[in-house]
Amino acid sequence: MSDKLPQRSGQSGADLVIIGGGIFGLWAARKAAQRGLDVLLLDAGRLGSGTSGGLLGALMAHMPDRWNAKKQLQFDGLVSLPFEIAALEAETGLETGYRRTGRLIPLPKPHLRPIAERHEREARLNWHQGAHAFAWSVMDSPAVAGWPVEDYCQAGLVHDTLAARVSPRRLTAAIGQALRDHQRVEIREGVHVLGIDPKRKVIRLADGGSLGFQSLVVAAGCGSFPLLSDLGPALNEPLGRPVKGQAALLRAEIADDLPLLYLDGLYAVPHEGGHVAIGSTSENSFENAFSTDEKLAALIEAARRLAPRLQKAEVVEHWAGLRPRAVGGDPVVGAHPDAPDVFALTGGFKVSFGIGHLLADAVLDMILGVPVALPDSYLLTHHISVAKGE
Repeated sequence: MSDKLPQRSGQSGADLVIIGGGIFGLWAARKAAQRGLDVLLLDAGRLGSGTSGGLLGALMAHMPDRWNAKKQLQFDGLVSLPFEIAALEAETGLETGYRRTGRLIPLPKPHLRPIAERHEREARLNWHQGAHAFAWSVMDSPAVAGWPVEDYCQAGLVHDTLAARVSPRRLTAAIGQALRDHQRVEIREGVHVLGIDPKRKVIRLADGGSLGFQSLVVAAGCGSFPLLSDLGPALNEPLGRPVKGQAALLRAEIADDLPLLYLDGLYAVPHEGGHVAIGSTSENSFENAFSTDEKLAALIEAARRLAPRLQKAEVVEHWAGLRPRAVGGDPVVGAHPDAPDVFALTGGFKVSFGIGHLLADAVLDMILGVPVALPDSYLLTHHISVAKGE
């Protein structure tokens, strides 16, 4: 049976309009079409060309200690994602670069070892779901020499078997292809949205036109925050802000099944074809959002020290972009209290690729009136309260 919404007179022919063709908007469109809804997907540029078109693709879990609903949701996302991707690859014939390679975390100081050993015990309690169980194992030295260099492993290192990687560009391209092939999905690229009139249920466009909607999902990354903020009373601070990230792609002769490396905000992520993605900075202030500078150069040099195999690796691409960080820190999901037909799906910052498919299902359940259990800190109402200073 279809979950199709009832048609309303005077409105767009689409059951659901989605603003934003990044990873959140793409998953929302795919999930909606699978439920039998007619979808109109709008993007200001090309699908996946914004922040979701980056380089890194690290899919990492929260620490396994102090377990809560937020950590459980992210765990569920990382466990279920490969099944979603397998179905997508089978449907489109496109590879996404997904692989559960695990993660290595060096322990450069002695006091970190007992903390890691405690996490090892906690992972045995929390990192399992049915037949799927994952480990946070404390090791004395790297299994592969130089990955990472032992100078950073004075107290050993952690091998996390839950982490994975994916090519952001390949994944967004695969979802985009599946949507283009779907008869229930219409895609319009190069459409700039200026605002939303929730009373008239109309989207105002930069070209002077407008579009009606029945239900609307705002998944426009950093552009979501002003659109959502304008729907209700004035806030004391913005619902979110852009955070600049810089990354690079290196070509190195290393195996693509090596675990990704992580140390104090530095990522080194092996990808197919002898490539390694290095990232990422988190810059709250910047002059040029899309330029790279000495901050990225320092990150690359840090990666070369951490993994000597990268010493002579050629840098083949530099990347910079803006990631959406909500005022409350977590992703933003749910109906606006002053515009019940407008739903947020944004603010993923660094976790979008790991849980985007789950949050897309959650927002569709909300639209269709199905009960949803999400962490309170994810709800749009929570973020509005924070922005009001409540």
